[in-house]
Amino acid sequence: MLTLKDATVRFGERAVLDSVDLEVAEHEIVCVLGPSGSGKSTLLRAVAGLQTLDSGRVLLAGADQAGVPVHRRGVGLMFQDHQLFPQRDVAGNVAFGLRMHGLGRAEQVVRAGELLDLVGLPGAGRRAVASLSGGEQQRVALARALAPRPRLLMLDEPLGQLDRGLRERLVVELRHLFGQLGTTVLAVTHDQGEAFALADRVVVMRDGRIAQTGTPLEVWQRPASEFVARFLGFDNVVAATVSGGAADTVWGKIPVPDGTAEGAAKILVRAAGVRLGAPAEGLPCTVDARTFRGSHVAVLLRPADGGPVLEAECTLQEAPEEGATVGVTFAAGEVVVLAGERG
Repeated sequence: MLTLKDATVRFGERAVLDSVDLEVAEHEIVCVLGPSGSGKSTLLRAVAGLQTLDSGRVLLAGADQAGVPVHRRGVGLMFQDHQLFPQRDVAGNVAFGLRMHGLGRAEQVVRAGELLDLVGLPGAGRRAVASLSGGEQQRVALARALAPRPRLLMLDEPLGQLDRGLRERLVVELRHLFGQLGTTVLAVTHDQGEAFALADRVVVMRDGRIAQTGTPLEVWQRPASEFVARFLGFDNVVAATVSGGAADTVWGKIPVPDGTAEGAAKILVRAAGVRLGAPAEGLPCTVDARTFRGSHVAVLLRPADGGPVLEAECTLQEAPEEGATVGVTFAAGEVVVLAGERG
């Protein structure tokens, strides 16, 4: 459905999009993740035709989009700020794109009603935009983007202005809705939880380039680099020398998965793989802080002999008190040797 070949956008001397290659299959949901300035929104704008490429190509269903204006690309756009028309009621907003595509009044009314039912706002057509909550406005913006049946729907931080609870509910509804409609989706977000819940495939960007692409499970289980690991919130990353089934680190010997290549490397120890016991059992650490995270307690540990702080996960009942001394051991199944980080 969508192909980017060597797509490059420069702002002055800086390549904001740097020779990016990307494909999105029909009916696939792809979420582009990355910190501010990574190029993810520029990528979206380039596909939409809102940003001209300095080099490279954008193809939709195999057709080069060079010189094709936004309104002729057959794509739907939904932005973080909704961009609803306050002077139009809900139905008028949803039907706006249909009117631009030349549909008659009766067809507009029927299609708008169908879309409002689909996004969970049945009978809301006559309501004023100003009377809607943030979540309801989000649904109206989505219905408007879907109304012309775009071959590609693009979402720019679609849930960014909503509170976390509402975002978590809506992202589940969106995935179900897109699956029901067979919509091809390219979404941009900085929230990995949102991306991992919505996407069939995740693309992580850094400095205008793709740092990693894969299914949410692949990216989560096997971050491609220290950058990706830290962006996903994994902070237990340390230099190591692997030999004899273990990694020699500032935290001592850490077991690694069977078959790990020997030599200098960077390793990630997931917080779930940091096991706490009696002070004499393993690496002695002091509990610096505890943070309640809902399903678990994050425990920050300061090694007695120096080295980076470690993060562990514990249940509320098992979490040690701040200031306590514990012994740390490591589970090999939660250790990842970061690809591209070998010496």
